[in-house]
Amino acid sequence: MGVLMSRRQTVEKVQKVSLAVSAFKDGLRDQPSTRQRAEAEGTRRGTLEQTVQEGEDEAPAGPSQPEESSTSKAAWERLRDGRGVEPEEFDRANRFTPPAFIRPTRELHDDEPLDISLEQREQVLNDEMCEICEVWTAESLFPCRICSRVYHDGCLRRMGYLQNDSAVEVTETAHTETGWSCYYCDNLNLLLTEEEMYSLMETLRQCKIIPETCLTLDDFLHYKHLVHKQQFERPMGEAQEERAALQFSALDPDKKGHVEWPDFLSHESIQLLQKLRPQNSLLRLLTAKERERARTAFLALDQDSDGFIGESECHKAQHAWFRKHNQKETPSCNVSISHVGPMSESSPASSGSSKSQEKTLLATEQEEARPVDWPSFLRENVAYILAARPNSAAVHLKPPA
Repeated sequence: MGVLMSRRQTVEKVQKVSLAVSAFKDGLRDQPSTRQRAEAEGTRRGTLEQTVQEGEDEAPAGPSQPEESSTSKAAWERLRDGRGVEPEEFDRANRFTPPAFIRPTRELHDDEPLDISLEQREQVLNDEMCEICEVWTAESLFPCRICSRVYHDGCLRRMGYLQNDSAVEVTETAHTETGWSCYYCDNLNLLLTEEEMYSLMETLRQCKIIPETCLTLDDFLHYKHLVHKQQFERPMGEAQEERAALQFSALDPDKKGHVEWPDFLSHESIQLLQKLRPQNSLLRLLTAKERERARTAFLALDQDSDGFIGESECHKAQHAWFRKHNQKETPSCNVSISHVGPMSESSPASSGSSKSQEKTLLATEQEEARPVDWPSFLRENVAYILAARPNSAAVHLKPPA
Protein backbone atom coordinates (compact mmCIF):
# COMPACT_ATOMS: atom_id res chain seq x y z
CA MET A 1 0.00 0.00 0.00
CA GLY A 2 2.84 2.29 0.85
CA VAL A 3 4.40 1.66 -2.55
CA LEU A 4 1.11 2.41 -4.35
CA MET A 5 0.68 5.65 -2.46
CA SER A 6 4.25 6.58 -3.28
CA ARG A 7 3.66 5.93 -6.98
CA ARG A 8 0.47 8.03 -6.97
CA GLN A 9 2.24 10.87 -5.22
CA THR A 10 5.03 10.55 -7.75
CA VAL A 11 2.65 10.91 -10.69
CA GLU A 12 1.10 13.98 -9.07
CA LYS A 13 4.53 15.39 -8.55
CA VAL A 14 5.41 14.83 -12.20
CA GLN A 15 2.36 16.77 -13.21
CA LYS A 16 3.17 19.59 -10.82
CA VAL A 17 6.71 20.00 -12.04
CA SER A 18 5.95 19.67 -15.75
CA LEU A 19 5.73 23.44 -15.97
CA ALA A 20 8.99 23.75 -14.07
CA VAL A 21 10.70 21.33 -16.46
CA SER A 22 9.52 23.42 -19.39
CA ALA A 23 10.90 26.47 -17.65
CA PHE A 24 14.23 24.66 -17.37
CA LYS A 25 14.51 24.15 -21.06
CA ASP A 26 13.47 27.70 -21.83
CA GLY A 27 16.00 28.98 -19.34
CA LEU A 28 18.76 26.75 -20.72
CA ARG A 29 18.24 28.06 -24.22
CA ASP A 30 18.62 31.60 -22.95
CA GLN A 31 21.99 31.06 -21.24
CA PRO A 32 24.76 31.79 -23.74
CA SER A 33 26.53 33.84 -21.09
CA THR A 34 27.18 30.75 -18.95
CA ARG A 35 29.49 29.16 -21.51
CA GLN A 36 31.18 32.50 -22.09
CA ARG A 37 31.83 32.82 -18.38
CA ALA A 38 33.21 29.27 -18.28
CA GLU A 39 35.50 29.95 -21.25
CA ALA A 40 36.66 33.21 -19.71
CA GLU A 41 37.35 31.41 -16.45
CA GLY A 42 39.32 28.74 -18.31
CA THR A 43 41.53 31.36 -19.92
CA ARG A 44 42.17 32.95 -16.55
CA ARG A 45 43.40 29.70 -15.02
CA GLY A 46 46.98 28.87 -15.88
CA THR A 47 49.70 26.78 -14.33
CA LEU A 48 50.96 27.25 -10.80
CA GLU A 49 54.06 29.01 -12.08
CA GLN A 50 52.01 31.45 -14.16
CA THR A 51 49.72 32.22 -11.23
CA VAL A 52 52.64 32.96 -8.92
CA GLN A 53 54.31 35.12 -11.58
CA GLU A 54 51.13 37.10 -12.19
CA GLY A 55 50.78 37.66 -8.47
CA GLU A 56 54.34 38.98 -8.27
CA ASP A 57 53.80 41.28 -11.28
CA GLU A 58 50.60 42.71 -9.84
CA ALA A 59 51.90 43.11 -6.29
CA PRO A 60 52.97 46.77 -6.64
CA ALA A 61 49.49 47.79 -7.82
CA GLY A 62 47.68 48.61 -4.61
CA PRO A 63 44.00 48.45 -5.67
CA SER A 64 44.29 44.94 -7.21
CA GLN A 65 45.79 43.31 -4.12
CA PRO A 66 42.56 42.99 -2.04
CA GLU A 67 40.74 41.38 -4.99
CA GLU A 68 43.50 38.78 -5.44
CA SER A 69 43.46 38.04 -1.72
CA SER A 70 39.68 37.53 -1.67
CA THR A 71 39.90 35.24 -4.72
CA SER A 72 42.57 33.13 -3.05
CA LYS A 73 40.54 33.00 0.17
CA ALA A 74 37.45 31.84 -1.74
CA ALA A 75 39.49 29.09 -3.42
CA TRP A 76 40.72 27.80 -0.05
CA GLU A 77 37.16 27.85 1.29
CA ARG A 78 35.93 25.83 -1.70
CA LEU A 79 38.73 23.36 -1.11
CA ARG A 80 37.87 23.04 2.58
CA ASP A 81 34.15 22.55 1.97
CA GLY A 82 34.51 20.28 -1.07
CA ARG A 83 32.59 22.64 -3.34
CA GLY A 84 33.50 22.77 -6.99
CA VAL A 85 31.56 25.91 -7.95
CA GLU A 86 30.24 28.74 -5.86
CA PRO A 87 26.45 29.37 -6.03
CA GLU A 88 27.22 33.07 -6.47
CA GLU A 89 28.70 32.29 -9.90
CA PHE A 90 25.27 31.29 -11.20
CA ASP A 91 22.25 33.25 -12.25
CA ARG A 92 19.93 32.47 -9.35
CA ALA A 93 16.83 32.94 -11.52
CA ASN A 94 17.79 29.95 -13.65
CA ARG A 95 19.92 27.82 -11.30
CA PHE A 96 19.48 25.55 -8.31
CA THR A 97 21.83 26.14 -5.41
CA PRO A 98 24.40 23.30 -5.16
CA PRO A 99 24.13 21.31 -1.94
CA ALA A 100 26.37 21.82 1.07
CA PHE A 101 28.55 18.72 1.26
CA ILE A 102 28.90 17.11 4.67
CA ARG A 103 32.24 15.39 5.14
CA PRO A 104 32.17 11.84 6.53
CA THR A 105 33.24 10.90 10.05
CA ARG A 106 35.24 7.89 11.16
CA GLU A 107 33.38 5.28 13.21
CA LEU A 108 34.91 3.27 16.05
CA HIS A 109 34.63 -0.03 14.16
CA ASP A 110 36.07 1.29 10.89
CA ASP A 111 39.42 -0.45 11.32
CA GLU A 112 37.96 -3.87 12.18
CA PRO A 113 38.02 -6.63 9.54
CA LEU A 114 35.10 -6.57 7.11
CA ASP A 115 33.63 -9.80 5.75
CA ILE A 116 32.68 -9.41 2.08
CA SER A 117 31.55 -12.73 0.68
CA LEU A 118 32.65 -13.88 -2.77
CA GLU A 119 29.79 -16.36 -3.23
CA GLN A 120 26.95 -14.17 -2.00
CA ARG A 121 26.20 -11.77 -4.85
CA GLU A 122 24.54 -8.44 -4.09
CA GLN A 123 21.43 -7.16 -5.82
CA VAL A 124 22.30 -3.74 -7.21
CA LEU A 125 19.29 -1.47 -7.73
CA ASN A 126 19.26 2.17 -8.78
CA ASP A 127 17.01 4.74 -7.11
CA GLU A 128 13.69 5.48 -8.79
CA MET A 129 13.68 9.24 -8.19
CA CYS A 130 16.06 11.89 -9.50
CA GLU A 131 18.44 12.84 -6.70
CA ILE A 132 17.89 16.56 -7.38
CA CYS A 133 14.19 17.06 -8.13
CA GLU A 134 12.91 13.76 -6.65
CA VAL A 135 10.75 13.11 -9.72
CA TRP A 136 10.44 9.79 -11.58
CA THR A 137 10.48 9.91 -15.38
CA ALA A 138 11.71 6.40 -16.27
CA GLU A 139 14.12 6.17 -19.23
CA SER A 140 15.25 9.81 -19.05
CA LEU A 141 17.09 9.21 -15.76
CA PHE A 142 20.86 8.81 -15.91
CA PRO A 143 22.39 6.41 -13.33
CA CYS A 144 25.72 6.79 -11.52
CA ARG A 145 28.08 3.85 -12.10
CA ILE A 146 29.33 4.02 -8.49
CA CYS A 147 26.30 4.66 -6.27
CA SER A 148 22.55 4.11 -6.66
CA ARG A 149 21.67 7.74 -7.44
CA VAL A 150 20.01 8.74 -10.72
CA TYR A 151 19.64 12.17 -12.34
CA HIS A 152 17.92 14.14 -15.08
CA ASP A 153 20.39 15.82 -17.39
CA GLY A 154 18.29 18.99 -17.17
CA CYS A 155 18.58 18.97 -13.37
CA LEU A 156 22.35 18.47 -13.61
CA ARG A 157 22.59 21.46 -15.94
CA ARG A 158 20.47 23.56 -13.61
CA MET A 159 22.79 22.63 -10.74
CA GLY A 160 25.79 23.72 -12.82
CA TYR A 161 27.29 20.22 -12.95
CA LEU A 162 26.91 19.83 -16.72
CA GLN A 163 28.62 22.40 -18.88
CA ASN A 164 29.91 22.40 -22.44
CA ASP A 165 30.91 18.87 -23.55
CA SER A 166 30.14 17.19 -20.20
CA ALA A 167 26.45 16.93 -21.13
CA VAL A 168 27.34 14.85 -24.19
CA GLU A 169 29.60 12.68 -22.02
CA VAL A 170 26.77 11.87 -19.62
CA THR A 171 24.24 11.00 -22.29
CA GLU A 172 26.73 8.85 -24.21
CA THR A 173 28.30 6.92 -21.33
CA ALA A 174 25.74 6.73 -18.50
CA HIS A 175 23.96 3.69 -19.97
CA THR A 176 27.12 1.97 -21.27
CA GLU A 177 29.56 -0.41 -19.61
CA THR A 178 31.94 2.50 -19.06
CA GLY A 179 29.33 4.41 -17.08
CA TRP A 180 29.33 7.89 -15.59
CA SER A 181 30.10 9.00 -12.01
CA CYS A 182 27.78 11.54 -10.39
CA TYR A 183 29.16 14.70 -8.80
CA TYR A 184 29.35 13.01 -5.39
CA CYS A 185 31.39 10.01 -6.58
CA ASP A 186 33.46 11.95 -9.11
CA ASN A 187 35.09 14.01 -6.34
CA LEU A 188 37.47 11.79 -4.33
CA ASN A 189 38.18 14.70 -2.01
CA LEU A 190 34.70 14.24 -0.49
CA LEU A 191 35.89 10.93 1.01
CA LEU A 192 38.15 12.83 3.44
CA THR A 193 37.00 13.68 6.93
CA GLU A 194 37.40 17.23 8.23
CA GLU A 195 40.58 16.21 10.07
CA GLU A 196 42.05 14.59 6.96
CA MET A 197 41.11 17.61 4.85
CA TYR A 198 42.80 19.93 7.34
CA SER A 199 45.96 17.82 7.10
CA LEU A 200 45.92 18.02 3.30
CA MET A 201 45.33 21.79 3.30
CA GLU A 202 48.24 22.32 5.69
CA THR A 203 50.51 20.32 3.40
CA LEU A 204 49.40 22.33 0.37
CA ARG A 205 49.99 25.61 2.20
CA GLN A 206 53.45 24.60 3.38
CA CYS A 207 54.40 23.54 -0.15
CA LYS A 208 52.97 26.78 -1.59
CA ILE A 209 50.41 25.03 -3.79
CA ILE A 210 47.70 27.46 -4.91
CA PRO A 211 44.20 25.90 -5.14
CA GLU A 212 42.52 25.69 -8.55
CA THR A 213 45.76 26.07 -10.54
CA CYS A 214 47.41 23.59 -12.90
CA LEU A 215 50.76 21.98 -12.07
CA THR A 216 53.63 21.43 -14.50
CA LEU A 217 56.05 18.51 -14.13
CA ASP A 218 58.52 20.75 -12.27
CA ASP A 219 55.76 21.94 -9.91
CA PHE A 220 54.63 18.36 -9.31
CA LEU A 221 58.13 16.97 -8.64
CA HIS A 222 59.00 19.94 -6.40
CA TYR A 223 55.83 19.30 -4.38
CA LYS A 224 56.56 15.56 -4.13
CA HIS A 225 60.13 16.29 -2.96
CA LEU A 226 58.88 18.60 -0.21
CA VAL A 227 56.19 16.16 0.96
CA HIS A 228 58.66 13.27 1.03
CA LYS A 229 61.17 15.29 3.03
CA GLN A 230 58.49 16.36 5.52
CA GLN A 231 57.32 12.78 6.01
CA PHE A 232 60.63 10.89 6.06
CA GLU A 233 63.14 13.67 6.86
CA ARG A 234 65.34 12.67 3.93
CA PRO A 235 65.52 13.58 0.22
CA MET A 236 63.55 11.61 -2.35
CA GLY A 237 65.57 8.89 -4.10
CA GLU A 238 66.01 8.43 -7.84
CA ALA A 239 63.56 5.52 -8.02
CA GLN A 240 60.93 7.51 -6.12
CA GLU A 241 61.40 10.51 -8.42
CA GLU A 242 60.97 8.19 -11.41
CA ARG A 243 57.76 6.90 -9.87
CA ALA A 244 56.51 10.47 -9.33
CA ALA A 245 57.28 11.36 -12.97
CA LEU A 246 55.29 8.34 -14.15
CA GLN A 247 52.40 9.41 -11.92
CA PHE A 248 52.50 12.89 -13.44
CA SER A 249 52.33 11.38 -16.93
CA ALA A 250 49.38 9.23 -15.86
CA LEU A 251 47.60 12.34 -14.57
CA ASP A 252 48.20 14.07 -17.92
CA PRO A 253 46.81 11.54 -20.45
CA ASP A 254 46.38 14.18 -23.17
CA LYS A 255 50.04 15.25 -22.86
CA LYS A 256 49.18 18.90 -22.28
CA GLY A 257 52.27 19.40 -20.13
CA HIS A 258 50.33 20.10 -16.94
CA VAL A 259 47.96 18.40 -14.52
CA GLU A 260 44.51 19.89 -14.00
CA TRP A 261 43.62 20.89 -10.44
CA PRO A 262 40.72 18.37 -9.99
CA ASP A 263 43.00 15.51 -11.06
CA PHE A 264 45.79 16.63 -8.74
CA LEU A 265 43.34 17.00 -5.85
CA SER A 266 41.87 13.53 -6.46
CA HIS A 267 45.38 12.04 -6.59
CA GLU A 268 46.42 13.69 -3.34
CA SER A 269 43.13 12.71 -1.66
CA ILE A 270 43.54 9.00 -2.45
CA GLN A 271 47.21 9.18 -1.44
CA LEU A 272 46.20 10.63 1.93
CA LEU A 273 43.55 7.94 2.42
CA GLN A 274 46.17 5.27 1.80
CA LYS A 275 48.51 6.94 4.25
CA LEU A 276 46.06 7.56 7.12
CA ARG A 277 43.56 4.71 6.88
CA PRO A 278 44.04 0.94 7.06
CA GLN A 279 42.71 -1.20 4.22
CA ASN A 280 39.77 -2.40 6.33
CA SER A 281 38.59 1.19 6.64
CA LEU A 282 38.95 1.75 2.89
CA LEU A 283 36.90 -1.39 2.18
CA ARG A 284 33.94 0.22 3.95
CA LEU A 285 33.98 3.00 1.34
CA LEU A 286 33.20 0.60 -1.52
CA THR A 287 29.65 0.67 -2.84
CA ALA A 288 27.57 -2.38 -3.81
CA LYS A 289 28.29 -1.71 -7.50
CA GLU A 290 32.04 -1.62 -6.87
CA ARG A 291 31.96 -4.81 -4.81
CA GLU A 292 30.03 -6.59 -7.58
CA ARG A 293 32.56 -5.46 -10.20
CA ALA A 294 35.36 -6.71 -7.96
CA ARG A 295 33.65 -10.12 -7.65
CA THR A 296 33.25 -10.33 -11.41
CA ALA A 297 36.92 -9.46 -11.94
CA PHE A 298 38.17 -12.03 -9.41
CA LEU A 299 35.96 -14.83 -10.73
CA ALA A 300 37.13 -14.11 -14.29
CA LEU A 301 40.78 -14.36 -13.18
CA ASP A 302 40.17 -17.51 -11.11
CA GLN A 303 39.84 -19.78 -14.13
CA ASP A 304 40.32 -23.04 -12.22
CA SER A 305 37.76 -21.95 -9.55
CA ASP A 306 40.03 -22.87 -6.61
CA GLY A 307 39.55 -19.50 -4.87
CA PHE A 308 43.08 -18.26 -5.64
CA ILE A 309 44.75 -16.21 -8.38
CA GLY A 310 48.40 -15.31 -9.02
CA GLU A 311 49.86 -12.05 -7.77
CA SER A 312 50.62 -10.91 -11.32
CA GLU A 313 46.92 -11.37 -12.17
CA CYS A 314 46.08 -9.24 -9.13
CA HIS A 315 48.32 -6.48 -10.51
CA LYS A 316 46.66 -6.74 -13.92
CA ALA A 317 43.32 -6.14 -12.22
CA GLN A 318 44.71 -2.95 -10.68
CA HIS A 319 45.29 -1.62 -14.19
CA ALA A 320 41.90 -2.84 -15.38
CA TRP A 321 39.99 -0.49 -13.05
CA PHE A 322 41.15 2.47 -15.16
CA ARG A 323 39.89 1.18 -18.52
CA LYS A 324 37.57 4.05 -19.39
CA HIS A 325 37.18 6.86 -21.90
CA ASN A 326 40.32 6.96 -24.07
CA GLN A 327 41.56 3.73 -22.51
CA LYS A 328 38.59 1.61 -23.56
CA GLU A 329 40.63 -0.02 -26.32
CA THR A 330 43.51 -0.92 -24.01
CA PRO A 331 43.66 -4.65 -23.11
CA SER A 332 43.40 -5.05 -19.34
CA CYS A 333 46.02 -7.80 -19.22
CA ASN A 334 48.64 -5.95 -21.24
CA VAL A 335 49.26 -2.65 -19.46
CA SER A 336 52.81 -1.40 -19.10
CA ILE A 337 54.66 1.85 -18.49
CA SER A 338 54.42 2.65 -22.20
CA HIS A 339 50.67 3.18 -21.89
CA VAL A 340 51.29 6.19 -19.69
CA GLY A 341 52.83 8.04 -22.62
CA PRO A 342 56.19 8.87 -24.20
CA MET A 343 58.90 10.26 -21.95
CA SER A 344 61.80 12.40 -23.09
CA GLU A 345 65.34 11.05 -22.79
CA SER A 346 66.14 13.66 -20.17
CA SER A 347 63.14 12.66 -18.08
CA PRO A 348 63.92 11.05 -14.70
CA ALA A 349 61.48 8.30 -15.61
CA SER A 350 63.42 7.26 -18.72
CA SER A 351 66.87 7.11 -17.13
CA GLY A 352 66.33 3.73 -15.54
CA SER A 353 63.87 2.23 -18.00
CA SER A 354 66.02 -0.79 -18.86
CA LYS A 355 66.66 -1.49 -15.18
CA SER A 356 62.94 -1.15 -14.48
CA GLN A 357 62.11 -3.70 -17.18
CA GLU A 358 64.59 -6.18 -15.73
CA LYS A 359 63.14 -5.70 -12.26
CA THR A 360 59.62 -6.12 -13.65
CA LEU A 361 60.49 -9.46 -15.29
CA LEU A 362 62.06 -10.76 -12.08
CA ALA A 363 59.16 -9.52 -10.00
CA THR A 364 56.64 -11.17 -12.35
CA GLU A 365 58.33 -14.54 -11.97
CA GLN A 366 58.27 -14.21 -8.19
CA GLU A 367 54.65 -13.00 -8.16
CA GLU A 368 53.34 -16.12 -9.87
CA ALA A 369 54.38 -18.16 -6.82
CA ARG A 370 52.26 -16.19 -4.33
CA PRO A 371 48.58 -17.12 -4.40
CA VAL A 372 46.07 -14.36 -3.69
CA ASP A 373 42.68 -15.20 -2.20
CA TRP A 374 39.50 -13.11 -2.38
CA PRO A 375 39.99 -11.10 0.86
CA SER A 376 43.60 -10.30 -0.10
CA PHE A 377 42.50 -9.35 -3.63
CA LEU A 378 40.01 -6.85 -2.22
CA ARG A 379 42.48 -5.32 0.24
CA GLU A 380 45.21 -4.94 -2.38
CA ASN A 381 42.85 -3.45 -4.97
CA VAL A 382 40.59 -1.24 -2.84
CA ALA A 383 42.65 1.94 -3.29
CA TYR A 384 42.72 1.47 -7.08
CA ILE A 385 38.98 0.80 -7.21
CA LEU A 386 38.32 4.06 -5.34
CA ALA A 387 40.85 5.97 -7.46
CA ALA A 388 39.01 4.91 -10.63
CA ARG A 389 35.80 6.70 -9.62
CA PRO A 390 36.34 10.09 -11.34
CA ASN A 391 35.10 10.56 -14.90
CA SER A 392 38.44 12.05 -15.92
CA ALA A 393 40.62 9.93 -18.21
CA ALA A 394 43.56 10.58 -15.86
CA VAL A 395 44.87 7.69 -13.75
CA HIS A 396 44.74 9.12 -10.23
CA LEU A 397 46.72 6.30 -8.62
CA LYS A 398 49.29 4.77 -10.96
CA PRO A 399 49.49 0.98 -10.37
CA PRO A 400 52.95 -0.64 -10.37
CA ALA A 401 54.15 -1.70 -13.80
